Amino acid sequence: MFMKQNGAKRDVGGQPPHRKRWTTIGTATGDMIQRDLLFIEKHFEAKTGKKPPFIFEKNGDGTPVFEDFAKKCTPVSYKNHRFNLYGTCDGIMLYTDSDGKQYRIGLEIKSKQTTYSKTSDYSMREADEKHIKQTVAYSHMYRDIDTGAPLDYYLILYVNLSKKNWFQTFKEAPDLKCFGISIDDNDRNQLFEYFAEVLDAVERRQAPPFEIDTWTFNNFKDATAKYLTDEEVAEVRTYVRRVKASSQPDYIKTQLIDAYEDLVERRGKNGTK
Repeated sequence: MFMKQNGAKRDVGGQPPHRKRWTTIGTATGDMIQRDLLFIEKHFEAKTGKKPPFIFEKNGDGTPVFEDFAKKCTPVSYKNHRFNLYGTCDGIMLYTDSDGKQYRIGLEIKSKQTTYSKTSDYSMREADEKHIKQTVAYSHMYRDIDTGAPLDYYLILYVNLSKKNWFQTFKEAPDLKCFGISIDDNDRNQLFEYFAEVLDAVERRQAPPFEIDTWTFNNFKDATAKYLTDEEVAEVRTYVRRVKASSQPDYIKTQLIDAYEDLVERRGKNGTK
């Protein structure tokens, strides 16, 4: 985010075909879940005699609040900064409990495609921190249009597209994992504080501490590799070695090692050692 705000150039080069297929499959997975939920909403009562506990919140024209029907650009004023939160959600649901009380609950759908064990009880014990931060932003963007109340509850659903075998059971290798998130003003303020710190850093022209964990979806890798000092790269190397020796899941270790090697390679290409 700092590099973008600082006017750095995006990485040059198109997306490799396999990554394009990867992201397209991920998008299709979200579409599938949304379609299934709409199907349940339509036919649940006829099949069970009960009202569906979850339905999509609707816009004034009757369209469900998700994707292109829910794009938002929400201005935020925090401390001495003004910035916008822009994006769209996978869905805003209305949940009715057994007492008839209704709650607004956000839905965020994420796909996993590398290994069937990614969503096992051992490998995935909580939602990814960056996905939680994403829902915190949405909790402010999708306030109740009548009351202005924020969206304080969120479901993050992970769908694993990699399967062990045709005869696997859900207990043996669960391909779905869902986490319920409760969000409050403190969470929102922490997120806004992060954005404010980035903008402060831009004004000072001094980047905040570099986090190799976010490397995969960094669109300014070359600019970042050139910007970092030798001391900062050494700190990254120490961090990666520490994680490698820890009890973190193997996929996290692999991601960090690959990210570090890519960082070093890019520094070599642009003449930064």
